[in-house]
Amino acid sequence: AALPTPVVAEQASTKEAADTTPVVIGIPHYAKFSFAAMMKEAFELALGKINKEGGIKGRPVKLVYADDQGKPKAGEKAISDLVRKQGAVMLVGGYSSSNALYMAGMAEYLDRPFLVSTAADDRITQRKMKNVYRINPPASGYTQGLEGFFLNTIKPESIAIVYENSPYGTGGALRMMFFCRENGIEIRKILPYHRERTNSAYIQRILSPLQDEPPDVIYMVSYLKDAIAMVREIRAMKIRSLLVGGAGGFTHPDFIAKAGEDANLVLTATLWFPELKYPGIREYCDEYTNACGFIPDYHAAEAYAALLVAANALRRADSLSPQSIRAALDKTDMITPFGPVRFSSFEKYERQNNLPTQVLQVINGRLQCVWPRDQASSTFVPPPEWRMSTVK
Repeated sequence: AALPTPVVAEQASTKEAADTTPVVIGIPHYAKFSFAAMMKEAFELALGKINKEGGIKGRPVKLVYADDQGKPKAGEKAISDLVRKQGAVMLVGGYSSSNALYMAGMAEYLDRPFLVSTAADDRITQRKMKNVYRINPPASGYTQGLEGFFLNTIKPESIAIVYENSPYGTGGALRMMFFCRENGIEIRKILPYHRERTNSAYIQRILSPLQDEPPDVIYMVSYLKDAIAMVREIRAMKIRSLLVGGAGGFTHPDFIAKAGEDANLVLTATLWFPELKYPGIREYCDEYTNACGFIPDYHAAEAYAALLVAANALRRADSLSPQSIRAALDKTDMITPFGPVRFSSFEKYERQNNLPTQVLQVINGRLQCVWPRDQASSTFVPPPEWRMSTVK
């Protein structure tokens, strides 16, 4: 007699092969964040690439967004909804330092791996939360390239530190204070401000102590709107200092567009720029520019790379359990258009990627890399009225 057909095994095999249930990745998305639209476009471009390459073991990836509003309570709710209501197996994002630490805490409570792509608050990867990983440098790492530029090129003798008083701004300001004290640079003034109050009269009042005796450098840690307002007022007040931004709003395409001539020769720290030599960076930039009409800055590169890293980990994970995903993330070692990604422990950080940073300068309406020298697309151009206009 003929052997019976193994119906059960065949059905199970067919079901397994045909499983097209989406793998849900949750994105806490602060819709009013200056870079939100840029980053969402980057997530969607990465999603297209991931699914074109077969998704996660044949299953498509689905992104689900929740508006975290840049606020602690709303951020915690966004994470809870993404996990409990939307079934996210992993979380990617975290734009604003104002609430990312709270979102990380909720992800830890719910035992869901969270790959932070942008928020810079140092504490995010210092709190021993086993589910929290970060692809971007912490706030204290933003200025490493800038510090090298200061010491090797302009050698400032005095500085004023102007910063918006969120965790992001405060962290960046503290790092610069430590650097100046370690290197004998006189800190003339430390000027915090509320970025919600960026009207002309308020900013002039903040900056007025710098008019009589301008420092060599004014270092600003600002988001987009306040970065534009600060530079405009400094120019209008004729404060003849070298203007330097701590990344943030100074790398946004709208900074040059809206600040106009006032942006010329402003320097800024950055975490990335399109002329870096990482594999895939040219293709990524071309795809983004074709889709959006402008060249992306580091925020978009972070988002794009973070989703690629998440997909890479999910593909390598033994299962979609939090434990398996964490094990895969721990072993991550890949090159993305944003740069190399490896999660390690150093100083007080855990599960933190570690990347070099650069210095850009607005020259003739475009951002050019001026440091480090081996990556530079231009030489530093001192403002003609600045005390170091003869610097080489």
